[in-house]
Amino acid sequence: MAHFPVNHPARPLYRVFAGLVGLYILVFGVWGVVQTWGEPLFARGSHWALGLRTNLAFSLVSVVFGLVLIIGASRRGNLGHVMNLTAGVVFMVTGIAMMSVLQTRANILNFSMSTVIVSLLFGLLLLATGLYDKIGTDEHAERERADRLHPAR
Repeated sequence: MAHFPVNHPARPLYRVFAGLVGLYILVFGVWGVVQTWGEPLFARGSHWALGLRTNLAFSLVSVVFGLVLIIGASRRGNLGHVMNLTAGVVFMVTGIAMMSVLQTRANILNFSMSTVIVSLLFGLLLLATGLYDKIGTDEHAERERADRLHPAR
């Protein structure tokens, strides 16, 4: 069974990181929509936004994902925990999948290698934030703290 730390002291910092990733993705998406508006949805042009290549489809998906991540980072319950873990996996899988089709017609999101690298980095960061932002009862957190300070011999 997986163990996720509960009420980690750095939880607010991790949520800020997740919110900043969401904000970057939202701004990237909005900027990309502005630049690619009027182009075909899956165009393979040379449009760049905030250092990443994009098309209208990728920009629209980024706006949605950015909003989802910001909402997840702003919630106090375990919704952000689940959303960050899920988004981390989605970013990792998308990055690897798009890297495998970079030079083919299957590159429908118009990824470049820099976009793949940023996607993988964001995936790792969101997985890390998802691992440490779980919230539990105070009793559960105190029991974990006691186990950490006085491990069984």
